[in-house]
Amino acid sequence: MTPEHLVAGLDIGSARTTAIIAEVEGDLPKHPSIKVLGVGQARTTGMRRGVVSDIEETTRSIRKALQDAERMAGAQIQEVYAGIAGEHVQAMTSKGIVAVSHDEINKSDVDRANEVARAQAIPQDRELLHAIPQEYTVDKNLGIRDPIGMSGTRLETEMYLVTIGSSPAINLRKSVERAGYKVRELVLEPLASALAVLTEDEKELGVALVEMGAGTTDLAVFHEGKIRHLGTIAFGGNNVTSDIVHGLGVTQADAERLKERYGCAYEPLIDPSEVIQLPSTVAQGDRQIPRELLAHIIHQRMDEIFDLVQRDVSAAGYANKLSAGVVLTGGAAAMQGVAELASDVFGTGVRVGIPAENITGLIDSVEAPRFATVTGLAQYGANRVALGGATSGARRIAIGGGGMDKLAARIKFWLQDFF
Repeated sequence: MTPEHLVAGLDIGSARTTAIIAEVEGDLPKHPSIKVLGVGQARTTGMRRGVVSDIEETTRSIRKALQDAERMAGAQIQEVYAGIAGEHVQAMTSKGIVAVSHDEINKSDVDRANEVARAQAIPQDRELLHAIPQEYTVDKNLGIRDPIGMSGTRLETEMYLVTIGSSPAINLRKSVERAGYKVRELVLEPLASALAVLTEDEKELGVALVEMGAGTTDLAVFHEGKIRHLGTIAFGGNNVTSDIVHGLGVTQADAERLKERYGCAYEPLIDPSEVIQLPSTVAQGDRQIPRELLAHIIHQRMDEIFDLVQRDVSAAGYANKLSAGVVLTGGAAAMQGVAELASDVFGTGVRVGIPAENITGLIDSVEAPRFATVTGLAQYGANRVALGGATSGARRIAIGGGGMDKLAARIKFWLQDFF
């Protein structure tokens, strides 16, 4: 097992930090798969709504999650692919137009057009995270996926640029470095999850990936094979928990436990005669409530979250373009009744996404919707390694001095094809 073929994904969520170490396998470079060797988890207390609010605490949870994963994998890693998300993420489309140099379009024409589209002025307080070519236009022919080899005189590219706030990115990198590791690349979390749970057909037909985290709910819409829209709703599983705290008069920790053990997001699924025991307190003694009451509280809040997502999809103009429906991932998606409620709100087919595509090894340790992002991050890393041995090459060049930055920049932008 060479260190070149190891990749590590790190998902620092608002509730827990998850790390995964995997070996890159499969039919390289076309169809890399990952063999999961180790998984580690830790509670996170230093994050709020996807942004680092306490570097010390975040560092501690990163160190614990990665060390647990290393112990399980029996291997050590230096670099991680870390996920980033939150309300500071913004996306825009940008066009690049060039004149074709010869009779037929070659790779350098495509690169030039992409370069022009990417050369957007990005504000000082933001950084470019992903530049994803959407489609090309040759002369007047729209919607071309790959223009290389076609004849034409004018090539136009449409690119999807994803930018993030510089300070959230700096604090995230700082937390990882303090834990003793290096961020190989920051990756947008919904895009990573898409690699782990969406099929090519779904992306082609039109699908909304809804990632239900503790702090926020992230949305990515794919249509005709490419990412078309990103959104963030500032509510997540933590809001459900605090509703339970207020509604039932229990502590935060008890509310979490009740939610995990008895929680249901769809009221009609609950038998009205079922009662649950609440943790007793000195003031209130033993208490019992109908399980329906707990479901009612959860149903209300989840309904509101899905409603906000639905509005976001409509505002972006994709409400009637989701032929493949909605795929839910993230910790909160594991709750009973979530798919039924979502199906009600979105009026379409809904499934809960569990990482399964191109994975071997300890599959059972990542078979839950909350592992979608971290598994996707490892798969993103595997794609990188397959496309250019990014890790091994990078390390060799780094010793020689300044060449690394140029290489990293090139890799960062031109290998974006797998979204």
